[in-house]
Amino acid sequence: MKGNRWGTVKDGMDMNIFDYMRSNDMEKEAPLAARMRPRTLDEVAGQEHIIGKDKLLYRAIQADKISSVIFYGPPGTGKTTLAKVIASTTSAEFTQINATVAGKKDMEEVVAKAKEIQGMYGKRTILFIDEIHRFNKAQQDYLLPFVEDGTVILIGATTENPYFEVNGALLSRSIIFELKPIPMEAVRELLRKAVYDTDRGMGAYGAVIDEDALDFLADISGGDARHALNAIELGIMSTGRSEDGKIHITLDVAQECIQKRAARYDKSGDNHYDTISAFIKSMRGSDPDAAVYYLARMLYAGENVAFVARRIMICAAEDVGNADPQALVVATNASLAVERIGMPEAQIILAQAAAYVASAPKSNAACNAIFAAMEEVGRTGNLPIPAHLQDAHYKGAAKLGRGTGYKYAHDYPNHYVRQQYLPYELDGREFYKPSGNGYEAKIREHMQRIKREAQE
Repeated sequence: MKGNRWGTVKDGMDMNIFDYMRSNDMEKEAPLAARMRPRTLDEVAGQEHIIGKDKLLYRAIQADKISSVIFYGPPGTGKTTLAKVIASTTSAEFTQINATVAGKKDMEEVVAKAKEIQGMYGKRTILFIDEIHRFNKAQQDYLLPFVEDGTVILIGATTENPYFEVNGALLSRSIIFELKPIPMEAVRELLRKAVYDTDRGMGAYGAVIDEDALDFLADISGGDARHALNAIELGIMSTGRSEDGKIHITLDVAQECIQKRAARYDKSGDNHYDTISAFIKSMRGSDPDAAVYYLARMLYAGENVAFVARRIMICAAEDVGNADPQALVVATNASLAVERIGMPEAQIILAQAAAYVASAPKSNAACNAIFAAMEEVGRTGNLPIPAHLQDAHYKGAAKLGRGTGYKYAHDYPNHYVRQQYLPYELDGREFYKPSGNGYEAKIREHMQRIKREAQE
């Protein structure tokens, strides 16, 4: 801090005493979630995996040696908070822009000022870009040379997987820190402080909160501190005082203020891919409970039922296969049914299909067969088809030897006869190898029997 003719202000800030007073008033009027935002690393809830005292980010912030980083995680987990903590501890110039409203001109101004400050004072500039995934490729490319030469140190924040949304060149020059949902107990303590703290919280309102209401809000917020704090603020501001003069936040009040858990699911982002991946792997892993759970998460978030049905059909063929041929029948009929019926009844049909596929015996033999055959075709090309298998239904085919010597399988015992079907160069090659699971065990037994009897 330093003094000037306008009063005492923070070093490096162009603010007179009236601006300073207004900023304090604005802070008091800010939403509860903004007032409760941690100011130091010690106040940050959760995220010990990246800001524990032995961790790289903690040491870098404490030593004021921060390099370009990208904070990635769900809403309300502290991405902007960490950027503001860095802003309060660094000796570097700190500039913040939001990618939803900023454009190239804004970045040009930041870069020009950064060069000026670096040249005149030898100070670095940290540029915090909130929602960096909103920048298009050209905007991200513009930043690259200035990040690379150290004109600006980039701090990006995004709710989307940066490996999907941020240019590879920027990623390679940044350290990515993934923030996790805040633990329930940490959210609980934050809510308690918000209710009773008279400095930054709402203690002046004389509110009290029941323990079961605390537990409910901490649980249903899903690790999103902002979501939980907004609910507390709404509850205190909208609930009348009881006879004892206090505002009581009961379980009923809490439920009214946060009626539905926000589903973190973006149909174009990594939450979408993570959830559908978990859904498929649960069906493949024969866990119908998990499969139905992830199905519910997708449907709850508004996923297209036709998309879900397609994934069930693929799993039925890829992972169940001939171990239970009915799985594909069930999945296909479910796909047809949901397109005709729609939600909400479609959820019942999808649940039946997902549970069936998950519970069915598994085999990927058919899947492996086509992959192996495709690899062989790619390696050896169009090998000659045995002449006796070629089409003989045209004039002159016999003269060319087409179809000559072909043995009609139905004329033989078991409707099977040994003859060369694969190209001669692939004689003896096996692509489809039935497993011992489910109906495929019968397929394997049948194939072994008819081949054995044909030799006798």
